[in-house]
Amino acid sequence: MEAYGSFAKVYDLFMDNVPYERWGEHLRGLLEQHGVAEGLVAELGCGTGRMTRILDEAGYDMIGIDDSCEMLEEAYEIGSDGILYLNQDMRSFELYGTVAAVISVCDSMNYITEERDLLQVFSLVNNYLDPGGVFIFDMNTPFKYRQILADHVFAENRSEGSFIWENYFDEDTGINEYDLTLYIREEDGRYARFEETHFQRAYEPRLVRDLLEKAGLEFSGMLDADTMAEPKEDAQRIYFIARECAKKG
Repeated sequence: MEAYGSFAKVYDLFMDNVPYERWGEHLRGLLEQHGVAEGLVAELGCGTGRMTRILDEAGYDMIGIDDSCEMLEEAYEIGSDGILYLNQDMRSFELYGTVAAVISVCDSMNYITEERDLLQVFSLVNNYLDPGGVFIFDMNTPFKYRQILADHVFAENRSEGSFIWENYFDEDTGINEYDLTLYIREEDGRYARFEETHFQRAYEPRLVRDLLEKAGLEFSGMLDADTMAEPKEDAQRIYFIARECAKKG
């Protein structure tokens, strides 16, 4: 499952169009709406820690979890005061106790390509949530994979690095493959070439809801991550919200 090796060095460069601050406002609002205004919050698939730091600055005690050593190295270099980073696979992550909330953004959950593994992640989240704790995560929708990414090629060129992204979506399996060719500028001015292949899966929202409930979580709702309204058929990214409901406080 591990991804983002060489790309970790330029990840934030090429992701500067992602509205992290707006997403952070959405998450803070949802957390507060569900009774989590402070306390421990774990982020699954934290990457270089952009959202982890935003929520840390908002007053939450943050734990960032990612299985890419390269991404966590970037997070540490940027700054990790007050944040605990753990190099763990979200399919088998371990915490020292329960947390008030678990979050995950930037379609990290789509990297879990097997239903049984996604169920395992949800079960672990349920295990580590405080009584009544909240789980908020986003996912790319089947619409986005079919209509927006599809079998297209994307490219971007900057002085610090360039990439070519060749995308392939398999309708039968729901697996989205994207092959990245990276050109990263070295200290001597030359460019080194790297290649990475990433796999994600398109999950129908109904299946995600079923897996959440099978893991023992209470499904609380879905929102279009762009409009924060009820998702329509052309929604590209959806927030799923669930709660722990079995533990006794």
